[in-house]
Amino acid sequence: MDGRSTTKVVLLSCGSFNPITNMHLRMFELARDHLEDTGQYRVVKGIISPVGDGYKKKGLIEACHRLEMARLSTENSDWITVDSWEGLQPDWVETAKVVRHHYAKLLAAEKSNDDVDTVNYGKKRRVEENYLEESSQHTRRDGPQLMLLCGADVLESFGVPNLWKQEDIDEIVGHYGLVCITRSGSDPNKFIYKSDILWKNRKNIHVVHEWVTNEISATHVRQSLRRGRSVRYLLPDDVVNYTREHGLYSAESEQKNADVVLAPLLKYSDASSS
Repeated sequence: MDGRSTTKVVLLSCGSFNPITNMHLRMFELARDHLEDTGQYRVVKGIISPVGDGYKKKGLIEACHRLEMARLSTENSDWITVDSWEGLQPDWVETAKVVRHHYAKLLAAEKSNDDVDTVNYGKKRRVEENYLEESSQHTRRDGPQLMLLCGADVLESFGVPNLWKQEDIDEIVGHYGLVCITRSGSDPNKFIYKSDILWKNRKNIHVVHEWVTNEISATHVRQSLRRGRSVRYLLPDDVVNYTREHGLYSAESEQKNADVVLAPLLKYSDASSS
């Protein structure tokens, strides 16, 4: 592959990772193979960004544990890393803002020829302030591109009322790009067709078919852990050991935030009613 004629891509995956599973990691490999098979892209990095505690999802354990499990799961990867910025924010951060943060960081690192993980704060701040001007040209061949990596369930969540701002969907897909991994029983292309915003930006959406189906659900993993059942080979061994050592995922933890409204639903429903 001629590196001079390809676009460098960083894949960003946001989510609960409660806990991180082998399928979360597998998505990165599938996405990289798909993009590089086109001959247009060279995937140089993958970033896992666990959501912060402020998301208020039912059963969401503390970010410190989810971040550590994600770090343990990527220790043997030479290209997938974990970023704690989103997870350590005191309040929930919209995914669009997380994407902007990482794209600004990527641009600043590219300009300074520095490592992607070490960016001068002042420079990053200036880049963030001007990110729209830069990101409107993000498909240029000589610059890096950031794409949001997700499963079909996240794509379909774009249609849930008050879960996403429409302008955020337009920005994420239109300015950056989306890589969606299919699951059995889902039809991302049909959903894209039904959505005006996604249809408008369909050329920026890469749908990746997973032919070796692997339906690992974090919800079912937590259920097995609560019941004392084995979850080996569903999670990386180090993650299995971590859950055991720290006594994670009990009947009590699954009820956490049970009576709390999910942060985006609370924020956007209040905004629409005001």
